[in-house]
Amino acid sequence: MDNFALLRESYTRGGLLEDAASSDPWVQFESWFQEAVSAGLREPNAMTLATATPNARIVLMKGYSPDGVVFYTNYESAKGREIEANPCVALLFFWRELERQVRIRGTAARISREETLAYFRSRPPGSQMGAAISPQSQVIPDRAWLESRLASMGEGEVALPENWGGFRVRVSEFEFWQGRPCRLHDRLRYRLAAGAWVRERLAP
Repeated sequence: MDNFALLRESYTRGGLLEDAASSDPWVQFESWFQEAVSAGLREPNAMTLATATPNARIVLMKGYSPDGVVFYTNYESAKGREIEANPCVALLFFWRELERQVRIRGTAARISREETLAYFRSRPPGSQMGAAISPQSQVIPDRAWLESRLASMGEGEVALPENWGGFRVRVSEFEFWQGRPCRLHDRLRYRLAAGAWVRERLAP
């Protein structure tokens, strides 16, 4: 396609004004996330994870609270090694149908083995086996090599791999973005300052 400059949409679904937004970013995030779930969006918990390398990929949020945002991975994967080298990360949720984004910045740290095990046991057996057999991010011979390892797993309980677990991103900054007409989007940023959340409006 030659006319990339003509690819644009007008955002008209709503706005984000201070008197309608919570002073607590976690309350605001809960509200928006539940609206994304209620709207029937596919995988509303999908988020871009950016590491300081720089590198970016889509992962799935598996929990959130004022303690942070949780996701799981192989600790020896590219993202796992990048986080161990520099824990500063950014997260991005993009809910296109709602014309919304949530940007998050913070630092990631491993969660407890007990919390990881509880989540691992809740996963489907196939997902458990996949975590056990995949040397994530490493070069492998071909697809048949993976399928052969999967076939060799057999039946029974899958042990939690030592190199697999969760990270919790402790959040220092949120930005809530709502698309508006004429590209005059609403952007509310919340940042931690001396242990309290400060809310600011950013120019679009």
